[in-house]
Amino acid sequence: MKRIAAITMVLNDEFYLKKWVEYYGSNLGKENLYIYFDGMDQEIPSFCDGTNAFLHEKIGGSVVKSDKGRVAFLSEKASELLAGEYDLVIGTDADEIIAVDPKTGKTLSEFLSGIRIKTSVSPLGLDVGQRLGEEGDIDADSPFLSQRHYAQLSTRYTKASIIAKPCRWGSGFHRLKGHNFHIVKDLYLFHFGYFDQNKLQERLSDSDRLAQGWEKHIRKRSKTVGYTTDLPARDFDRWTKLARALQTVCRPPYALNKPGMLQMKIVVRIPERFQEIV
Repeated sequence: MKRIAAITMVLNDEFYLKKWVEYYGSNLGKENLYIYFDGMDQEIPSFCDGTNAFLHEKIGGSVVKSDKGRVAFLSEKASELLAGEYDLVIGTDADEIIAVDPKTGKTLSEFLSGIRIKTSVSPLGLDVGQRLGEEGDIDADSPFLSQRHYAQLSTRYTKASIIAKPCRWGSGFHRLKGHNFHIVKDLYLFHFGYFDQNKLQERLSDSDRLAQGWEKHIRKRSKTVGYTTDLPARDFDRWTKLARALQTVCRPPYALNKPGMLQMKIVVRIPERFQEIV
């Protein structure tokens, strides 16, 4: 089996980080998780016991500047891990979970150990939303995907998240500088950042995020709830197969090493087989 580490950096994200630690800890081992807290004023919660958790001087500046600073820092740390004992490093935000389709019968570590990865691989992005009028407030103690059943197929979350060689991530792990991306069948990135109206309001009330200018960004991305509420839900297996093909071939003209999907807005219903995985 390959030695796999997972790495993230967080700012006031304890709700999502707890799920991140539970999920990746159970799949990779908590000793293989590397968590950096953005600011010496942050507190390391007790559920991080057993992980490699560190406080770091706050990376300040605007949304763009702080995001670039964080991912540059994490790229350096990932390169150090790959130069050491690890074969792969998974880099994600705390509200992102990379999961294997349960129909494969494989765990995340088994799946990644069984595929050839030259430089990196990407999961297909699924931006999970809330269908208002059908789905209630999220319960942190129950599996997220037992409570949320709809997601937008999103090029934004088809990220170059899994690397096998030292390299430099672009902002938000969206791409690798100087490298193409390779989308893997049966591997998905579930983004939970905009999957609950109440959690959205909490982020919009976070003074640290507001000080960095995140309000416009959060409001723009929170359209996910509108899409999952208003758009018809398509068949998951059919449309994820099509999306994978489209995103492999189509590229936005401003970034040829990012996936494109002809600006299609497609919502799928997540199959029941995923309900207990996260």
